[in-house]
Amino acid sequence: MKRRNRIAAVALVLGGLVAVLTLTMWSDGMGSAPENPNPPPASIPLAVLGDSNSQSYQDYQWFPAASNERGGPLRARTFQWTEVLARLRGQELDLGPWVRWGRPGVVARGREWIGLSGGRAPEKEDYLYNFANSGAACKNLMGGRFRQGPRLVELMNEDPERWTRGVVVIRIGVNNWAGLLDLQVADPTAAELPATIAYCAGEIRKAVAMIHASHPSTRILLVGIPNEADDPANFDRWRSARDTTRIRSALDNFNSAIRAIAAGDPRVAFFDDFAWFESRWGTRDSSGNPSEKSFAFGPTLRITNTAGDEPGNLLLGDHHVGLVANALWAQTLVAYLKDVFGLPLTPVSDEELLRFLDPLVNPPTAPGS
Repeated sequence: MKRRNRIAAVALVLGGLVAVLTLTMWSDGMGSAPENPNPPPASIPLAVLGDSNSQSYQDYQWFPAASNERGGPLRARTFQWTEVLARLRGQELDLGPWVRWGRPGVVARGREWIGLSGGRAPEKEDYLYNFANSGAACKNLMGGRFRQGPRLVELMNEDPERWTRGVVVIRIGVNNWAGLLDLQVADPTAAELPATIAYCAGEIRKAVAMIHASHPSTRILLVGIPNEADDPANFDRWRSARDTTRIRSALDNFNSAIRAIAAGDPRVAFFDDFAWFESRWGTRDSSGNPSEKSFAFGPTLRITNTAGDEPGNLLLGDHHVGLVANALWAQTLVAYLKDVFGLPLTPVSDEELLRFLDPLVNPPTAPGS
């Protein structure tokens, strides 16, 4: 029995050594130095914590070219707001170089347990400072295998002087909230609703405090969540004044809790994503009927709140935001950061945005086609 116990103990030790060695040697996927490692000297570093509303669409790790996700056959010219921003204001706002970087969440967490850097999890192709990943919820800001906040701060700590003028955008929460719409309608007093609001607000507040503990001058923009009842996939649901009022009231409670985090702190601001959407595409009327408003941009672009991969749709076929709406959001973001934080940014004019969009929306026709 003693001999058997000794063998088991040796096996356990060896197994532990193998595990530690594996975690130590596990590549982060980046390989050689990233392209364009030297940003413009006066550029403002910009990082992102969030979900699929912010993960870059041209990530061929997560969204293989053969798949129909993120634009389908039009994917090569369908961009997320971060990708638009990098193309239009990459000399002023620096999201970092485009890299394939990261490890599986369990590996990243294991490395942290033995005192090594977790890096970014999961592995993806994206800008260096973009930690957003598809499916992320509020729990992924500070904890778990995919915790974004602490790993971003670890990266920021490599160049603290630069981040004194930096910005972090936190855009998360819709994956916690969207699944509760039926509950909001059926029982607006349900305890799960304020509990979810308190949890998300608490995690966001912790992330803000953690960033400022190491980088007190960094600006942080908190983005509210939209009304998922305005997704065209939901147009046949909640078609009454009562339903609309309850959903809107609950949404206001969620966004108010996030807005309160920014109150009184000039380093933190709140962006009302629902108000931005409503000003362009409207929302349900007092009877619960979906808005049929469209948004005209330029002489030929009319964007309707419909789903499809063609540029005239607000949403892609998989119901993520499409190219034109993301470009408009990026345009608004530049103006908002300039206004609320006084950053030295050049506004994106409508003319500039149209010049950017035109070859994407109307690509040249190949000869003989």
